[in-house]
Amino acid sequence: MVYDHKFIEKKWQDFWEKKGSFVVTEDKTKEKAYLLIEFPYPSGEGLHVGHPRSYTAMDVLARKRRMDGQNVLFPIGFDAFGLPAENYAIKTGQHPTIITEKNIANFRRQLKSLGYSFDWSREVVTTDPSYYKWTQWIFLKLFEKGLAYKLKMPINWCPSCKIGLAHEEVVDGKCERCGTKVEQKEKEQWMLKITAYAERLIDDLDTVDYLPRIKTQQVNWIGKSEGHNVNFKITDCKLNINIFTTRLDTIFGATYLVLAPEHELIQKLRDKIKNFVVVKEYIDKASKKTELERKAEEKEKTGVILEGVEAVNPVNSETIPVFVADYVLLGYGTGAIMAVPAHDTRDFAFAKKFNLGIKCVIDPVEAEEQKDAHKGDRVYIDYGRLINSSEFNGLSSEEAIKKIAKKFGAEKKVQYKLRDWVFSRQRYWGEPIPMVDCQKCGWVPVPEKDLPIELPQVEKYEPTDTGESPLATMTDWVKTVCPKCNGEAKRETDTMPNWAGSSWYFLRYTDPKNNKALADPKKLKYWTPVDWYNGGMEHTTLHLLYSRFWHKFLFDIGIVPTSEPYAKRTSHGMILGESGEKMSKSRGNIVNPDEVVATYGADTLRTYELFIGPFADAVPWSTQGLVGVRRFLDRVWYLVNEPTGGNTTNATPNEIKELKNIISKTIKKVGEGIETFNFNTAIASMMELVNYLYSIRTISTPIKKETLQSLLLVLYPFAPHLVSELWEQKISKTSILLESWPKYNEADLVVDSIVVPIQINGKLRGTINTSPTTAEEELIELAKAEPNVVKWIQGKQIIKTVVKIGKFVNLVVKE
Repeated sequence: MVYDHKFIEKKWQDFWEKKGSFVVTEDKTKEKAYLLIEFPYPSGEGLHVGHPRSYTAMDVLARKRRMDGQNVLFPIGFDAFGLPAENYAIKTGQHPTIITEKNIANFRRQLKSLGYSFDWSREVVTTDPSYYKWTQWIFLKLFEKGLAYKLKMPINWCPSCKIGLAHEEVVDGKCERCGTKVEQKEKEQWMLKITAYAERLIDDLDTVDYLPRIKTQQVNWIGKSEGHNVNFKITDCKLNINIFTTRLDTIFGATYLVLAPEHELIQKLRDKIKNFVVVKEYIDKASKKTELERKAEEKEKTGVILEGVEAVNPVNSETIPVFVADYVLLGYGTGAIMAVPAHDTRDFAFAKKFNLGIKCVIDPVEAEEQKDAHKGDRVYIDYGRLINSSEFNGLSSEEAIKKIAKKFGAEKKVQYKLRDWVFSRQRYWGEPIPMVDCQKCGWVPVPEKDLPIELPQVEKYEPTDTGESPLATMTDWVKTVCPKCNGEAKRETDTMPNWAGSSWYFLRYTDPKNNKALADPKKLKYWTPVDWYNGGMEHTTLHLLYSRFWHKFLFDIGIVPTSEPYAKRTSHGMILGESGEKMSKSRGNIVNPDEVVATYGADTLRTYELFIGPFADAVPWSTQGLVGVRRFLDRVWYLVNEPTGGNTTNATPNEIKELKNIISKTIKKVGEGIETFNFNTAIASMMELVNYLYSIRTISTPIKKETLQSLLLVLYPFAPHLVSELWEQKISKTSILLESWPKYNEADLVVDSIVVPIQINGKLRGTINTSPTTAEEELIELAKAEPNVVKWIQGKQIIKTVVKIGKFVNLVVKE
């Protein structure tokens, strides 16, 4: 009987769909398991072989958890708004609505061809007005609570795409999409006050099960710093320069101050700055640089002294110069720094370039470091003991910070690198922001009863030269009535970012067809939080941060029952090309999953992607490895179809015990491997079992139905089509979907004796029965005494012994 994967896979996919096998409802009699994947962005290229790695992992877990008796929610949807679809529409001349529908249909077909046990009845699409109605509703609630506001600010502008870019969309100073050098442009932007949640976004990481590196990414991006605010008085002036420092112990070493080019004090001091023309030219140049360019550590430090402006160090009354320099950013701290070049690498580089004073005030504790720490040609950035610091000399850095703060009244302050979320996008293909601009009332929210504000159908959706959204040209749509005063008003024409719809989609899955609320509170209480969320490491910073922020806000206003959205978060490694490079069109190394499924079968692709290597690691694709996995599934097919061999009466107690041992070990390893995402070792253990069953079916022990049943049950989550067919043919007409995960006896895991092969120069010459824990020296002696081995070594010199305890003994003899 031939293993026809095409027939079998279509048969079972049709069966599952017709029966609604994976449709789930709330069932309080069962333990729930909400398992989540990052819903895909439906690009024109369709799925690539990187997508199935995550989806298959969670599908295997979902199928196993159902066998454990859990009520599993495993949903699917599409994140369909955003710049890629808009750019593709512009390139091909097809409207984003049309190409998005085509792409989703293609993705849906591909996902179904891989046999995933998604509950398709809960599918959500972010471009559906019934979905983004609630995205708009959340924005209104944020505005209502003062967490959404509009601010004029410099944005990253791509002159080629003619669009504003978020910081994450700029790579090495260039547009992520087209590679054009990014410029700075002033623009009014909607902002979300994520900084109001900074502390909780850090603290609540202690309540969730995330991979350590994911938690580290979150903490580093938020960038909490505890320090002090200090005022430096400007001479002959009533103004002060307020700085934030985490190292108040170094304040006696401050030899100059630096203002960010955007700092408001520069304009206030305009009449006092003697070289203002030069300063203005520098500020204009800095305004054209991206933030990433300005922050780059390796770039040469530039700046201009503010001639005629000096400040007074409050702790020693020393007068020090003031500079403007673009390595200081307005968004960090106060937009002004005290420069201590002896104890900060950036300040040191700047001081060297402009020949400024370098004053060491921290003495290293270690004698070796003291040798050259005071020469002015080495930066010491760690803590130590104070020197050149008046009455604070000899104090440790920690003690000095407290005492200096107390004496000089420095205000204790917490700062974050995290800045408020730039939420506007000047493009067409996104959720309309539900606000209107009234000359009398200002910005007024659209009434909730009028949601959704639907994205109008337009013929021209190309970005504009002015930097405004294409929606700005739709005068009939833009003109509206103020909900507050009934006067003339204009709709907001900016749209939301791609991140908006993906910040709460997991909530909508719990109740996707609800027209009266984001979701039924009872359903949210039953299903949330998400029990296990898996996705790529590239989304464990911003997407994770944004969705955690929105969820906490919804928790605060009583919409969701938990403060954190995801109880557990894991990540998978990328699948690379065969040469180890990232898959890309330009390299010509992309593997199409449709072709793999057609040639080798969905079960082969599923199993191979989890066998290819440790789940968290990036791994190269291997066609040879794919063929090997197909061969393994072929062997399962033929083993079950021709299961018997030998004579039952010839089976010894030891052979029966050994069979029970390997089956029990397999059940244990596969079950644990699924729950810990060690899929490659789980699959390897099933391969070992199949090899063993092949070896005994031709010796003495027939393969019983219950043995095959155990094999099929543990293989089912990985290769559900193949196993469902074999189960129906050889085991039971009752669906395998009704079966439980197999159990094993702990006693069967214990082995009193094992068979150890004995090799002579690498060739098998005999075996010995012994304990699995027999020591190396004893194994060698037992091997030498084995009758079949004796005749091969008699009269010959043993020059080397190779022993792997519990596996083999190899005696190397001189020929």
